Order: sequence, then structure tokens, then C-alpha cells
Amino acid sequence: MTAPQTPRVGAHSTPSRRSQHIAVLYTPLRVEHAALRSAADTLRLVRTGMGPARAARARVTVTEPMPTLVAGVAGSLSREVRPGDLVVATEVRGQGSETPVPSAPMLAGALRRRGLTVHLGPILTTSHVLRAGERDTGDALAVDMETAALAPGGDTPFAVVRAVVDTPDHPLYRAGSISRGLTALRALRAAVPTLEQWAAATGPREVHLAGPRSFCAGVSRAIDTVDAALERFGAPVYVRRQIVHNAHVVRELEGKGAVFVQEADEVPPGAVLVLAAHGVTPAVREQATDRKLRVIDATCPLVAKVHAEVRRYTGRGDTVFLIGHADHEEVEGTVGEAPANVIVVEDVDAARRVQPSDPKRVAYTMQTTLAEDEAEDIAAVLRQRFPGLSAPRTDDICYATTNRQRAIRAVAAQVDLVLVVGSTNSSNSKRLVEVAQRAGAPAHLVDDVGEVDLGWLAGVRRIGVTAGASAPPHLVQQLVHCLGGLGPVDIRETSLVDEDVLFTLPREVS
Repeated sequence: MTAPQTPRVGAHSTPSRRSQHIAVLYTPLRVEHAALRSAADTLRLVRTGMGPARAARARVTVTEPMPTLVAGVAGSLSREVRPGDLVVATEVRGQGSETPVPSAPMLAGALRRRGLTVHLGPILTTSHVLRAGERDTGDALAVDMETAALAPGGDTPFAVVRAVVDTPDHPLYRAGSISRGLTALRALRAAVPTLEQWAAATGPREVHLAGPRSFCAGVSRAIDTVDAALERFGAPVYVRRQIVHNAHVVRELEGKGAVFVQEADEVPPGAVLVLAAHGVTPAVREQATDRKLRVIDATCPLVAKVHAEVRRYTGRGDTVFLIGHADHEEVEGTVGEAPANVIVVEDVDAARRVQPSDPKRVAYTMQTTLAEDEAEDIAAVLRQRFPGLSAPRTDDICYATTNRQRAIRAVAAQVDLVLVVGSTNSSNSKRLVEVAQRAGAPAHLVDDVGEVDLGWLAGVRRIGVTAGASAPPHLVQQLVHCLGGLGPVDIRETSLVDEDVLFTLPREVS
């Protein structure tokens, strides 16, 4: 926090330009105002002066609420927050109030993508500069003297970015303060384009939720299997590969004591090993048996069905065309059932070229997480080329994949943008993006709200939201909550079918 200066109250922009401004940006001191002045064309810059009383007097009176930003320097309350780091407030505390800042994760993600070091957490507003002995203030990350007095009420979009000058280990008015102050101001200056993006992304909008979304029965079963194994056998429980393709799920299970490995030979002899939902080759099972591992098979029953089809077809002498992506774990496991007699067919061109050893003895199966329309295009080429082609008795693409694709297709026709929550290695999540794009809507895959690019939201008033079958529902809730921090949100649900499928847990943990 910098030394007091004589305040200059009021907006530092000419009346003729105010109508162009999309948000008001409050900053306490002259040096902070100078660091942020490049935003003056788009944001209405207001220098408040130092302290809560001056900040309160400097609040801009407008006929309609304007999106509000507060930016400047601050003092760190945590030894993990260093000089020059940015703190984005998730909540502002002070003056007897607590003001949540829902859009904070989205703003923090945008700043990190600019290469800045960013921390997310509460900011505390006090009436004076805190001394070293006063900095034990709970979980707040930074302290300032103005923000609580500037926080708007109601649905007005609000965000706070503070650059740290002093820390518990480097108090204000000690050697190095000037250097640390310059470092903080450089970080503040670098944040300006992101502050402008945040302001441009504000406004009321509709959020269309596609249903069903998030966890399917197979994913829930796999996660519950690891939880049950931990409860029954205690930590550590080893899991081959990711139990489902979602980084958040993996991190949560790691926190409970699950240990994720690439191969069974990394597991200590006699330990518990859970096989992931995507299925494995027979060779993996043999390796686990050789190491005397206690194996719990969490393979999705619908994936196991495809394995059984491959065994049945190849057992009678057929070559199997496996429609899917060769590098996906599910496909690798399925091919492993009969490597010499399974040919992966990834697209229509491959279907036109594929040459089995006996064209009269052929069958096809599918990866369960494909895009329904693309998979059918490939199968149609194969059926045309090979009239005797055997087909699965029931669809291989799982009900959950189909339901989610049909739901997002319906939503995409109504919106300006689609956001799909899911990890980049999730096949079914990536297919949802492609389905939305083919339906005419720009669409993006995000692992969580921190990956949403503010630039996507500028001028967008209707957003479709869904989540892949391996993405936790709470990530969708966080996304909608964060969008609400950019302006009032009208939530609309488009649900095509209610899913009531349940799979029992493996007998080892049931």
C-alpha cells in the first residue's frame, strides 16, 4: 500500500467521452491512475483518493448502474502472495459487509493467460494501513482501504484487481518499497487489456442449460467404485490411468488417497488396483494377475458390451471394423481383445479404403463416445461396401452420449455461443463441441470456468451450456454462477429426456 496523497475526486474523462464508456474503473492514487490510463477510451477512470471516506465520496452517480471495477495496489496478508502478484477478489470484506464477486474465477483465468501471477481469494478493506502485528486476519489474501466503500449493490457487475506492494515479510516504508511499488504498477498496467475485456463481457443474458448433462451412470459407477475401495481397503488404492477423463475428478480422488498409475507394473505386489471405466486389454488383466494384485474392474458395462461383441465376432472368424479413434483408451482396450482381427476405422475416407482379408466375413462395432451422426456416416459406407456386414444387436454409442448430443443440438439452434464443460482428453465432451458447431453455433470446450475466454462473451446475449458425461455437475453450477457476476442471468432448461439408468458396483466393493 502506498503513502497518502492529496486526493483528486471525480472522473478523469471528458463529458463527451462518457457515453462511450462501458464500465467505471475506480483507482485510489495518482500513480495507479497513471498505470491504468490506457483504459480511458473504454473505461471511465475515477481517482478516489486514499481511504474509505474519500472513496465513498468519489462514487459516481449514474442514472443506470454501470459495471464497476476497482484496481490499484494493496498489501499482502499471505506469505504466498509476493510483490507484483495480482489478487483477484472472490469477496470484499469491510465496513460491516461482505460482497461476493462471482466473476472472479473467469477474470483470474484471463489474467493468468496473459502471463501474470494471480491469486484468488477474499480482499479486506480497513480504515488504516495495517502494521505487521495486525495482519492476522483469517483467510483474506490482501488488504486495501477503499474497495468495500466502492462495491455496488444488486446485480451490478463488479470485479476487483489489486497488485501487491508490501507483504508480511516486506512491510511498507522499508527498504525496497519503491522497487516493489514499481513492480506492482507494471503488473497493474499489464492487466488493462483484461479489465477492458471483462467490461466488454458484461451485460444481461440468457443461459440455456442442455439436459441431460454431466455424469452418466457409467462414470458415476466408476467414481463410486474408487470411493468404495478406499473405504473398504484404505489408502492407497491404485487406479490404472484416469478413472474417467476429467482432471477435477482425478484431483479429488487423489486427495482422498487414490494413486493413479499408467500401468499395472507400477503397482506394489498384492495392492488394490481399480481398472478405469474405459476398459483394458486382456494383457493388462494378465499382468495384474502375475503381480497378485487385488483387481476391481470399474469398466463401464456398455464398454464391456463392445468387448463382448468383438470376442463373439472374431471368435467365429470375422474381421471387425471398430469405428472410433485409435488413440483413445477405450479403443485400445477393445482392439486388445483380438489385435490381429480388429481394424480401427476413424473416418469416412478410411471406411472407403479399408480392405479386410475376407470381405464376406466382416462385422462392425463402435466406440461408445462418438458423435452419433459422424459414426452413422462411417457405418453407412461400410454397409454399402460390404452387404454381408454384421452389425451390433443394439447401439454401441451409449445412451448418455446420444442424449447429450441431441440436447446440445437442440440448444445450439437457440443461442449465440455454446460452452461445453469437460477435459480435453474427454472424447464425449469434444464430440459435444463438434455437434454444436455443426448445428451452427460457435462452441468451445472448457475444463472449468477459469478457461472461459472473456473475448468470447462480448456482445453475446444467449449462451448454451452443457457438460460431458465425465464432468462433475458442480462445474456447470460454477459456470452459471460466474456468468451471473457479469450481469443478470435468465436461466432456461432444455431437457429432452430424464435418465434413470443405474449400474451396480463391482462385487468386490458392493
